[in-house]
Amino acid sequence: MQSVPHPLSKKILILMIVFMVGMSTFSNSADAALGDRNLSRGSRGPEVSELQKRLSMLGYVVGRIDGIYGAQTEARVRLFQKEHGLRVDGIAGTRTIRELKRLTGESVTGGGTAIGYKNSDINLLAHLVSAEAKGEPYRGQIAVAAVVLNRVKSSSFPNTIPGVIYQPGAFSPVSDGTLWSEPVSSAYDAVYEALNGTDPAYGALFFFNPAKTSNRYIWSRPQIIQIGKHIFCR
Repeated sequence: MQSVPHPLSKKILILMIVFMVGMSTFSNSADAALGDRNLSRGSRGPEVSELQKRLSMLGYVVGRIDGIYGAQTEARVRLFQKEHGLRVDGIAGTRTIRELKRLTGESVTGGGTAIGYKNSDINLLAHLVSAEAKGEPYRGQIAVAAVVLNRVKSSSFPNTIPGVIYQPGAFSPVSDGTLWSEPVSSAYDAVYEALNGTDPAYGALFFFNPAKTSNRYIWSRPQIIQIGKHIFCR
């Protein structure tokens, strides 16, 4: 004779399954950290709470820290992006979160720290790297950033990133306006690597595209290496 499960036992079993699934979901949510995923309108969880706290720390008040990515949180993210030279899309993606963490005191893996440099300097350098080396190998983008930093260290040039970039006649994107085009994402990564000491240009102070210049002075400089279409020289 087949035994029939007691109705109460069935209810208890269902409740146990629901509880276990719920605990698993809660555990996964609790273990999530800011940066594990992109956050956007409708996102919920502890990462959103952390995002809201960090925005509030910087003066971008989101109201109640409730872990819900609503209209007010999205508006503050957009304002943060606009004021820090990031793509304004209202999505807390990799670059937005990296910059937010940097400004609120947390070091970021993958070269996302640049101690001693202002955010405006980093953004400006990324704009230059993108304007000068968009489409070049990533190593070449780092090398362009390194040239600017090598000039900052040299007594023959201004001692700040803006001073070097805005020096009259130094870089064509400044005069032709392409400096202000939206930077490619790899330009920021290249800037962080250069700021952290990577220099594929081996101390170069100049670079040029041989197909685009006949300037005798730049051709007279001792050449170090060619990366992509650019020759780097002293």
